[in-house]
Amino acid sequence: MTVKAYGAYAADKPLESLDIERRAPGPHDVQIDIAYCGVCHSDLHTVRSEWGGTIYPCVPGHEIVGHVSAVGEHVTNFKVGDTVGVGCLVDSCQHCASCAEGLEQFCENGFTGTYNGVTPDAPGHTLGGYSQRITVSDKFVLKITHAEEQLAAVAPLLCAGITTWSPLRHWNAGPGKKVGIVGIGGLGHMGVKLAHALGAHTVAFTTSEGKRQDALDLGADEVIVSRNADEMAAHAGTFDFILNTVAASHDLDAYTALLKRDGTLCLVGVPEHPHPSPDVSALIFKRKAIAGSLIGGIAETQEMLDFCAANGIVSEIEMIQVQAIDEAYDRMQRSDVKYRFVIDNASLAA
Repeated sequence: MTVKAYGAYAADKPLESLDIERRAPGPHDVQIDIAYCGVCHSDLHTVRSEWGGTIYPCVPGHEIVGHVSAVGEHVTNFKVGDTVGVGCLVDSCQHCASCAEGLEQFCENGFTGTYNGVTPDAPGHTLGGYSQRITVSDKFVLKITHAEEQLAAVAPLLCAGITTWSPLRHWNAGPGKKVGIVGIGGLGHMGVKLAHALGAHTVAFTTSEGKRQDALDLGADEVIVSRNADEMAAHAGTFDFILNTVAASHDLDAYTALLKRDGTLCLVGVPEHPHPSPDVSALIFKRKAIAGSLIGGIAETQEMLDFCAANGIVSEIEMIQVQAIDEAYDRMQRSDVKYRFVIDNASLAA
């Protein structure tokens, strides 16, 4: 089945309209008409091959919300008309230890990404959500119960939401815990919202005094301007957990100094250049940890979506037409968005 999409034929070419093929639903597949797709920094990195290994043509997009338009004969969890989502994964081996524990993002045989992953479908690699329609195994489709008018703002939950939710849950953010969120961008703004909703004392870190009120409005109990040495020093040794969403190389010691004994600094951003080597003595003498986290499994993504629906949580977004995607990428690189672009996929038909 041929559908309209938006993608790039090479790293140095702008995105453009193209026709792609989608498979007909197999026995365990769900066909989704895509209403909205969030724009993630990973989309830009992949399209421009900044991480290497991009297969062209590349159609990005892994923050997908839409409606079921067909189901395979063995699908029982979804029906035509259901509101559903697809995140960063569309397949995994389903038999390794990680998959058995519902942690498909750590599949020991490699998960299949929603775009740029190897697949038997033409053209041999997955094509993402900057498109009118997608067909996905029912194991990787998520139920969405937010109101229809919120759906565009739900889309970024499928990546930005789960990328922050998974570590917050794993390290038990909640009442009685002091939790820091470093960076108030696409990921960080969701981290603040979720940590606050989980009941943690939530502290936002920003390099910009101008973002102080924004962070408070998102739900932060306190805001620290990280360039202010006195503000940083006042919180030394007081954090149970700090989630660092910044993808640029920077000094991690400034944050490990703020951890309590047994505290953890968790990184979810991959920098273009390595962080300076941390001072391990700070870790050794207080049993502190620097850890990492990658998106989330399907079960915890569903848990996050249900929690957000129950608590009225969505992303802060700016809606765009797909034809404006290159401009959106340029603005995203300048952090000129509050806080996530979302494509209105109806614009693909224009």
